[in-house]
Amino acid sequence: MSSKLRALLIGLSLAGVASAAILPDLASAQNRDRDRDQSEDDASKRAKKEEEWEQKDLRLAKRRADGPCPYVKVLYEAARYHEFADNKEASSDAIWTGQINGVASDCAYKGDQPIEIAMIIGFSLGKGPKAPADTNTYRYWVAVTDRDKAVLAKEYFDLPVRFNGQQTVDVATRVENIVIPRASSTVAGSNFEVLVGFDVTPQMVDFNRQGKRFRFAKVKPQ
Repeated sequence: MSSKLRALLIGLSLAGVASAAILPDLASAQNRDRDRDQSEDDASKRAKKEEEWEQKDLRLAKRRADGPCPYVKVLYEAARYHEFADNKEASSDAIWTGQINGVASDCAYKGDQPIEIAMIIGFSLGKGPKAPADTNTYRYWVAVTDRDKAVLAKEYFDLPVRFNGQQTVDVATRVENIVIPRASSTVAGSNFEVLVGFDVTPQMVDFNRQGKRFRFAKVKPQ
């Protein structure tokens, strides 16, 4: 870390809201009433998701940044989480899965004041056939890097999830109070990046780098 920066302090507080991620299948074309009900239900879910991701809720005390904000993104090789029983990459052996769908962010700074960042991270999380319970705690991290890609600070966080008997859930997590001190007013937000990712194993990194995707197998009731 540059001596000019001296210290980089990150304080984050988070609150999650969860909603079901599986929608029921559409009924047959002849059942128009049921189709109408389903359409209304889908519209309600879309409205709720749009509300969760509404960027205007991220405005920091309605202050504007004097310059560009740090680039906030999801690290590709840590964007998905796949845990399989006995390391078998098969739908029937899936334990837990997860995907970071994206990040909505905002920043504020003025003069030589520190850069303040707030964000909302969207997760889609899954419970596979080999899951031992209806709850799981996912671990993810938030890191700040400088223009040279050196990591200035990195913090790990736990995301407890209850599936309530469902196979997947969506979670939108609000992250606030990321504070990046600046050496002077000439140091703009574009000098920094904020990265987000799951805490993944080397096997998961390789899985993600290969661009693999996972879909749940349909498990018939016993």
